[in-house]
Amino acid sequence: MTTRFARRSMIKGALAGAAALVLPARVFAQPFTVPEQHRRILGVAKEQLERVRGQLWRTDIVGVADFALPSSLPRFHFADLEKGEVRSFLVAHGKGSDPEHDGFLKSFSNEPGSLATSRGAFITYEWYKGKYGTSIRLGGVDADNNHALDRAIVLHPAWYSNPAMLEKWGKLGRSDGCFAMGEEDFNEALWHLSGGRLLYADRLGIY
Repeated sequence: MTTRFARRSMIKGALAGAAALVLPARVFAQPFTVPEQHRRILGVAKEQLERVRGQLWRTDIVGVADFALPSSLPRFHFADLEKGEVRSFLVAHGKGSDPEHDGFLKSFSNEPGSLATSRGAFITYEWYKGKYGTSIRLGGVDADNNHALDRAIVLHPAWYSNPAMLEKWGKLGRSDGCFAMGEEDFNEALWHLSGGRLLYADRLGIY
């Protein structure tokens, strides 16, 4: 019995892994089912919120962008600290952070003209109409991202961040340093991450 049970468990695990490879990215935009990953993301959100709490208007939801992961994986986490839930979405990084365009962020930069993604804590400001439609202004509060407003680093929707890009290329396109989400997923940011909340970005490696 023990051997048969172990064999069934291995088969179930293999099938689950195969399904994960073929399912579209939007399937992963839901609360995590892995308790440890869930716990670690919420922990980062709480730690960073406490660090900059006095500069925020709202503290219910924190955005955590984990750029240690490739753009093919949902690495933009919305951590709901009131409900204890995490939801995850695709997000693109900047051209200057990935000059080879292989889907992996190599470096951060705060320099104007770098076209790179910046690390650190950002405050989400008001909505506005820009090149990609309705977008959210961001203000950087750390030394590594304090040029965000001058660089026009924002949170916006983009066609090159849609799940269809993964089906064709296996990676997302690249931004000019902005946080670019899929066009449908971006509505989640408008409703749940704008208006004076925290967005924290770094190379965290939370799997």
